[in-house]
Amino acid sequence: MTINPYAGSPFSYVAEPAVAPYSIVELMPGVRNLCEYVRLSAGERVLLLMEHTVDPVVVQAIAAAAALRDADVRILSVPPFSPGGWDREASLDIETAAFREADVVISGTWWGEVHTAPLFFDQIKSRSSRFLSLHMTATAGALLTGGRLPAEVFYALLLRALRQLSAARTIRVTSKRGTDVTFAGPAFDPDPGAMRPGDWRPFPYGGANFWPTDTEGVIVIEDSTVTGVPEEPLRLTLEGNLVRKIEGGAAAEQLRRYAPDGYYMRHGLIGLNPKVRIAGGTQFEREKHAGAFYCGIDGLTDGLPVTTGPGFAHCDCQVDRPTVVVDGELFIEHGRLLLLDEPEIREVAAQFGPPEVILDDNPVMILPRRYTGAGAKGR
Repeated sequence: MTINPYAGSPFSYVAEPAVAPYSIVELMPGVRNLCEYVRLSAGERVLLLMEHTVDPVVVQAIAAAAALRDADVRILSVPPFSPGGWDREASLDIETAAFREADVVISGTWWGEVHTAPLFFDQIKSRSSRFLSLHMTATAGALLTGGRLPAEVFYALLLRALRQLSAARTIRVTSKRGTDVTFAGPAFDPDPGAMRPGDWRPFPYGGANFWPTDTEGVIVIEDSTVTGVPEEPLRLTLEGNLVRKIEGGAAAEQLRRYAPDGYYMRHGLIGLNPKVRIAGGTQFEREKHAGAFYCGIDGLTDGLPVTTGPGFAHCDCQVDRPTVVVDGELFIEHGRLLLLDEPEIREVAAQFGPPEVILDDNPVMILPRRYTGAGAKGR
């Protein structure tokens, strides 16, 4: 039986519902935040790298906003990417050539650069482009919800979270479905600040990313790159940062086939955006929700973890409503990010509107346009 209430989440853009043309009006607050986040300026060369199956209204909304800023916009429609190097022989010469010439890349792919060697992070860092990734989030739903949160509010949450998380010795993640795993010695991404050449960022903005030195315990996967939502509990047992055991019927066999040599724990992410969807959202949208958690396991190479290149056989594993304890202190309680209640966060949110509206973590209640940023500041 299916154990996850969010089992209806799609597996590719082709499974996402199209929206009516007039919906473009309602997408513009999120797209405006996107353009400000990437620091788009007049005259810059902008490449929209969009899979064939992305909703044309979403593409038009982003292109129109960039054109309004007098950017030089190019739209490249490409075949869908495969996950984790599954089709690693695919030719990406056109995509990479266009990417090299752009000042800004806005990528609307399902797997894309995260799972593809020519567009992997090391290649992005070696170029002068600013790379903004709508990784599973080039959708009307993502722009209407998580995209509407003002960037200033997200950065207030990120800075506050990093004050506590960056010094952490251990992070313990548990869930009602049986996850109980401890990450030791986590190294967090620092506050990135304004985007610079060679930077890669996700949109909607999402969470605090880290790499553990050790991982011990059990993860019960609620959704993953390889299996989708499993039909029965899918359990990973980890010792010494390695996956020692995979249990759970057909999904477990699928996961073993994907990386026959085994897996290691590569990274984890704690979600911080209260306006990102859970119900109805894709895996890489849900991971960004305030109070969610996910981690990425990579296939071993000749029996060893290799962290210097792309994570072929990379599999991301979702836990939607965890409890997270940082060095013994409660940080997330059953999916509720406790930072949302802190006075310093509410003070930043108040610049844009009522804090109880801005920070409400029920994204079904879409943030009204007047509270989404720009110059109005909630008035």
